Order: sequence, then structure tokens, then C-alpha cells
Amino acid sequence: MFALWENEEAIDAFLADTRLGCKLAEGWHVRLQSLRQWGQFSEFDSLPEPVVNTDPEQPIIAVTLARLKLPEVFRFIRWGRPVEELVRDNPNTTLAMAAMRPSRTFSTFSVWRSQRHMTDMVHGRNSCPGANRHASAMKERERKDFHHKFTTFRFRAVSEHGTWLGKNNIIPKETAEQDGAGQRR
Repeated sequence: MFALWENEEAIDAFLADTRLGCKLAEGWHVRLQSLRQWGQFSEFDSLPEPVVNTDPEQPIIAVTLARLKLPEVFRFIRWGRPVEELVRDNPNTTLAMAAMRPSRTFSTFSVWRSQRHMTDMVHGRNSCPGANRHASAMKERERKDFHHKFTTFRFRAVSEHGTWLGKNNIIPKETAEQDGAGQRR
């Protein structure tokens, strides 16, 4: 579930006072601050403006949401599956998942040890086998777009709650002290 709340009190009230919220509170969730959005999805026009924070060493959460063009579904799967495997198997992700709602909506969610690790993967700048898979898929998308709508987000974690499949502390802890704006000192 991906949701926007007016404030922390509203999230806490939802989790404590509603049937769905109580069920969700039994699991894991992370509260996020937007750092960057690339692409457009009208359903997310009300998100707050991203915070300008380019610290390459901060942990990062990446979310992708897309609606595929129906004729491009199989082509997308052919190009997208190797990218999903690259992200999933990357030693610098602590959680990576993808979901598809048949027949044309998909989303990814990944937690990275640092923004630098994520951007290195995006641009094929690492030594893992098949490191160029994401960059190649982006070139193919530029050649002939897979999507009707597409957006990616970068977030920093504000707080993490609960457990995911018995694990907690999925969001890496930062090693340097930060000021209130999230900048390293």
C-alpha cells in the first residue's frame, strides 16, 4: 500500500482506529519523505514537492509505478525481468520487490544502502554480472516506449515500523550524523 497522509497523527490514528489500519499495523511500514520524482502520474499530483537532498551516501527507497501499453506487455516483460533480477540480486539492496496487476499495471519497491549504489545500478556502473541491464532497458524504452504512464520516486526514510517476514531494520542506518535537513555534517 502506498498512501499520502496529512501528518503523523493521521497515520497513527488510521493504524489504531480502523479495521484495515489495525491489520496493516501488524506488519511493516516505512514513512517517507520525497526526494525526487521523474515522470508523471496524475494520481500523484498532490504529493508534496520533493526535498532537495543529493547526499549520495544516504539510504534510499525507490518506487516505480507504470501502466503499460497493452501491445507492449510481452516486450516489457522481456526487457524488465532481467532488470528486476539485477535489483533483487544486488548486494546493495536490503529489500526489493515487484508487483503486477494484470494486465498492465506494475510497481517496484526497493531499499538501497545508498543513493550512489542505486544510481550506479541505473547507469550500469558496477562490476556485477549484467550490470548494464537497466541502462539497456532504458535505451529500449527510449526507442519505443512500453508505458502509457510512468513515474519513479526516490524517498528517504523518516521512520520504520514493525517487521517484514520476521526482519526489522530493513532501512540501513546512516553512518554519519545529519542535520535536521538530512545533510551530512
